[in-house]
Amino acid sequence: MELTIGQKLHQTLNSLETAAAEMKTYALDTQDKTAQQMFSNYARQLEDIARGLRGRVNYVESQEPQYKVYEQQQKQ
Repeated sequence: MELTIGQKLHQTLNSLETAAAEMKTYALDTQDKTAQQMFSNYARQLEDIARGLRGRVNYVESQEPQYKVYEQQQKQ
């Protein structure tokens, strides 16, 4: 079964949020100050991207109700 655009958007959003969380963990796990700053910056960038994508997901779902992933899952 092919994924809908809503499902693909949610997968991408989840991946971005997971990657941001991992970057935060890497920042906490290292003693290297430069690496901490780098990982923290990456986490912020990923969070910014996720925030933008979340806005797009909300817009798509408001325009095209059939793309609402969580409502579809509850109906099954």
